[in-house]
Formats: sequence, C-alpha cells, structure tokens
Amino acid sequence: MPTLCLAVHGAEYPVTLRDSPSTRALVRQLPMTLTLAELNGNEKYARLPEALPTDAIQPGALQTGDLMLYGANCLVLFYQSFPSSYSYTPLGQIEHPDGLASVLGAGSVTVTLSILP
Repeated sequence: MPTLCLAVHGAEYPVTLRDSPSTRALVRQLPMTLTLAELNGNEKYARLPEALPTDAIQPGALQTGDLMLYGANCLVLFYQSFPSSYSYTPLGQIEHPDGLASVLGAGSVTVTLSILP
C-alpha cells in the first residue's frame, strides 16, 4: 500500500495504510481536502464524498493516530487514546502522532489527504 500524507497547519503526518478494499477505495478518491469536526475531545471526523467498503471491528481501545472509518462514509482521526465499544473499519495509523492533538487544535480543522511520492 502507498503511504498517505495527512497535512494540517503546515505539518505533514505519514500514515501507514492497511491493505484492504476500504483503503484502496479511499486512495482512489485522493487527493482530497476535508474539514474535520471536533467530537468528544478525542477525535475529529468528516463525511467522505463517496462511501467506502466496510469491514468493521470492535477494537476495544483506540490509539492516538488511528485513522478509522465509521459506517461507510465517516472518516475519523483519533488524537487521544481511549477505550471504546464502537465498531470501526481500520484504515491506517499515523506513524509518529506525537503532538497531534496540539496541531489539530480545538474545534474544526481543515486537512488535506494525499499519497506521498
């Protein structure tokens, strides 16, 4: 799988993608710019323009830097680790998520997703 680049406020975060139908469908939609809304003080989310295939699991705990799909078209980026009983389709993980929460800030934030060359 190619490596995804998540760009926000001038910072670029490489994201290691899982090899799955969901991530392959996401890669076909790139590049894209999304406005992620704040939720629960631990995640940011946005609706994707097109639905992706799903293969949801219940991870039990979410980790800082997890990139997940909720339902078929809701992209979720977790910036704090916490236990969860919700089900998600795993897409990938930010390789070095240190400082992610401060870069994302409070409230909504605009990010660009692209493939690293």
